[in-house]
Amino acid sequence: QVQVVESGGGLVQPGGSLRLSCAASGMIFSINHMGWYRQAPGKQREWVATSTDAGSTNYADSVKGRFTIARDNAKNTVYLQMSSLKPEDTAVYYCNAELDPTGWGSTYEYWGQGTQVTVSS
Repeated sequence: QVQVVESGGGLVQPGGSLRLSCAASGMIFSINHMGWYRQAPGKQREWVATSTDAGSTNYADSVKGRFTIARDNAKNTVYLQMSSLKPEDTAVYYCNAELDPTGWGSTYEYWGQGTQVTVSS
């Protein structure tokens, strides 16, 4: 079994900062990429940022320059540092991990349950 658990959401004023954490645990042989998605009310889930096992990072244009994704491979954890937050960043943020549970070469995607981020004055 693999578990992906997010934490760190909350209410923050516009212009403020927040850090999300996501930890993968359980049967894990290796992790390819870990990333963040978000879903605002009435909208489809959208990709936010990804950190690959090679160490590269990628960001959606809407968050580039404001959000930073970082990964701690020893802890199977990924972070999303969010700064200069805007009301339009309000959403449920989901962590995604693509990993090989057994070492047999098959990879699967796992999702967390989501954490609410609300940007409002």
